[in-house]
Amino acid sequence: MKKFIKHNSLSIVFIILFVIAIAGQVFFGLKEYNKALKEEGGTEVSLSEYFTSGHFVESTFENWESEFLQMGLFVWLTIFLRQKGSSESKSCDHPEEVDREPDPNKKDAPWPVKKGGIFLAVYKHSLTLSLLVLFLLSFVLHFCGSLADENIHNKLKGEKTISHVEYLSSSRFWFESFQNWQSEFLSVFAIIVLSIYLREKGSSQSKPVDAPHSETGE
Repeated sequence: MKKFIKHNSLSIVFIILFVIAIAGQVFFGLKEYNKALKEEGGTEVSLSEYFTSGHFVESTFENWESEFLQMGLFVWLTIFLRQKGSSESKSCDHPEEVDREPDPNKKDAPWPVKKGGIFLAVYKHSLTLSLLVLFLLSFVLHFCGSLADENIHNKLKGEKTISHVEYLSSSRFWFESFQNWQSEFLSVFAIIVLSIYLREKGSSQSKPVDAPHSETGE
């Protein structure tokens, strides 16, 4: 057990932080949603009802969508683009280990590498593809949740509900998306540029403390 925790401590800590954060989101989100419903003449919902509400679905997947978009773009763009001096970039001057073609004869190579063909073709881009799929799923769920929440409030105010097509061109949906996307793009820009000049001893996301600013890579 100690060995398992040591070898997986980074993912364990982040999944614990995720559970704590989403529990906080649910706790305060339910209060905020019921407050808004009461103000508009509606009735409060239970915890189980809240999990299927547009308010919860929209607020959850709106954020997941931007995270997966940011990570997917970052993984893909680092194939082609460089930032001299950044620990987040490949070298500007020579190919790196990640650029070489996979060797099916390498000991303990993953099975798609040994199998070759379409399996290898997909596996070579599986990280970007999986993040793209997660982004698209989150985007659709964000859209459906936001539309459901909008129509709930329209009903309470005595206004007509709107269709999927009408909502796709609404300012609310795209405002929700772009306000999250811009923050993710800014955070990636910050780590790319700050890692040129700043250090964190022991972190895999930092260059060695004594590395020159012009040195690219971790």
